Amino acid sequence: MARTADSFRRKESRFRQLPTVLVLCEDLKSGKSYLEDAAIHFRANAKVEIAHCGVTHPQGIVEHAIERQNKFDKVFCAFDRDSHESFEDALRLAGKHPKITVIASYPCFEFWLLLHFGYSRKPFARAGRNSPGDLVSIDLKEKPGMENYQKSGAAGYFKKLLGAPFNEARKNAPRVMADVLKSGDPNPSTQIHLLIDEFEQLATPQNL
Repeated sequence: MARTADSFRRKESRFRQLPTVLVLCEDLKSGKSYLEDAAIHFRANAKVEIAHCGVTHPQGIVEHAIERQNKFDKVFCAFDRDSHESFEDALRLAGKHPKITVIASYPCFEFWLLLHFGYSRKPFARAGRNSPGDLVSIDLKEKPGMENYQKSGAAGYFKKLLGAPFNEARKNAPRVMADVLKSGDPNPSTQIHLLIDEFEQLATPQNL
């Protein structure tokens, strides 16, 4: 028996089409690898492209995002505050483009990793030859299993920290941001949890 038009309509999707997402990372190794593994974990990798655009300064990353934004529904720029001179310029530039969201870490991505081991609002400031980001890495290396951490080193830290430490970071990061709103001081803080939330949402079909 021939199928009617109504029978075909009943087979149409009951879910919204998921958005396509571009994530541009400042670093080529640890942060990028962590986010790639997170996207795979949440089964969002089919809709997410995570890339390093060949520059490491915030303004250049945002400029690259502007060039590519028309091919995506959402664009995220994940970069560190640390000692970047173009950081504020990058924020202002991104603010002119509604599709682009900055995911900032003060002073660096490693503070997100540090939150896997407990809540902290201890500020980081340059000390001698060590940048604020260097000092976060020094603290991070004191944590169990992180003794050999290198920003440009081996991948695998998402899987290494998955479970209770990962859940701890997802709990601590919003608490930190709430304190930032009260105090007005973003040092230290991170918005990486917002990307994690985005990946998780992409894995959840949205009803029409």
